This record gives sequence, C-alpha cells and structure tokens, in this order.
Amino acid sequence: MLVIENCPGRGSFFFARFLYFSFNAGFCRFDWSKSRCMNDHDALRNLVLAPYIFKATALIGVSRRVGGNQFRHAFSTLGILFDYKYFQDSILLKASLIHDLLEDLPETEIEEIRYTDHEGHRVVDLVLEVTRNTGEEKEDYLQRVLETGSDNALILKCADRISNLTDLHRDTDSDFKIAKYLDQTEKYVLPMARKVNQDMVIEISDLIARRRKILERMNLGAFDK
Repeated sequence: MLVIENCPGRGSFFFARFLYFSFNAGFCRFDWSKSRCMNDHDALRNLVLAPYIFKATALIGVSRRVGGNQFRHAFSTLGILFDYKYFQDSILLKASLIHDLLEDLPETEIEEIRYTDHEGHRVVDLVLEVTRNTGEEKEDYLQRVLETGSDNALILKCADRISNLTDLHRDTDSDFKIAKYLDQTEKYVLPMARKVNQDMVIEISDLIARRRKILERMNLGAFDK
C-alpha cells in the first residue's frame, strides 16, 4: 500500500502528475479521504464479505426454476463482477450478495443490515435501487433503474441479468417467455450497460443473439418435422 505523506498542494506539478499516473495506470485508485493508492491485490485482501455471505444464506431456501437456489445466483452475480474486475468497489460487491434478498424474502429486517459494517448503509441503499417495489410492473421497474439508477445500480443490474441469461433454458421456460425476456433485456438492460461498461454491452448482446439463434433453430427443426 502506498501512503503519501507531506505531499505538495493539489496545484503542484508533482501532485498533478501523481494523480494522472494513479488514475490512468489502470491498477490503482486514489482515495482522497485516506491519501492512498490501493491496487486490486490490496483491495481483495482487505475485502470482508463474510457478514454479507451469512445474510445471503437465507436465500438457500429460495429455489430457482432452472434448479439450484438464489444463494447460488447471488454468488454467480458476485463472480461476474469479479470477472469484470470490480475488485475495488466493496459496496458493489457486498450488495451483489444480497441484491435479491428484499424481493425474495420481504420479511428481511432491512435496518439490521444497515449496521452490518461501516458500509452497511450504502450497501442497503444500493440494494434498494435494484429492488422491485411491491406492485411495480417489471418494465416500469427496469425503466426506473435505467433512468434514475446510479452507476453501481446499473452495473449490478447488468451482472444480475448476465447471470439470468446464462441460466435461461427452454426446458424450464416457454419459447414465448424466453423471447419476451430477450426483448426486455435488449430494450432496458442493454442501454444500462451502454452507460457503464462497454464490455458488458458486448456480452449481453452476444447472449441475446445466441439465445435467439437457439430459439430460431429449434423452431425451424420443429417446423421441419
């Protein structure tokens, strides 16, 4: 960990050059509050997910149509964020583990989660951004996230949708439902990705195209019979 002590004022050439290197080197982040440059290794070493993993275990009892449970889906979403190298955003990573908790288990004591650790309030606020309100139509919910969601909310929703698209199967969902889900993803989630991560745009577009091709191929096969 690099700590700057007695560094010159922000207007100095040295400080400006240091910040340019820190922000553009691609492996560290400057923290104004603690005057330090943290790399990905340090961020992961300091990351404490255990309290949120424990909270997420409540999702073990919530099954998924494709098999498994929502606890595994939470870890899938976390893994996608790691894959996209969001190592340094602890709030985003913690929120990914419990992003479905309030929807799947409405009886969850949300105020208790706020005091899980020093970031609990911000973690809960992020989870609330991606939580569908009671009675809210799915498309209204997605439009709300697209229009008003923070960058982290958009990133989290994209990672969540990538996980869901990967789990999309014809043996558990009708062709009509799959087609509707893909259209919904293209209309709402793809624009979210365009706002925050172009690599996610590529992956989501590819997942949509691949699954549409599978539907088309299977439907043509059924017609030939």
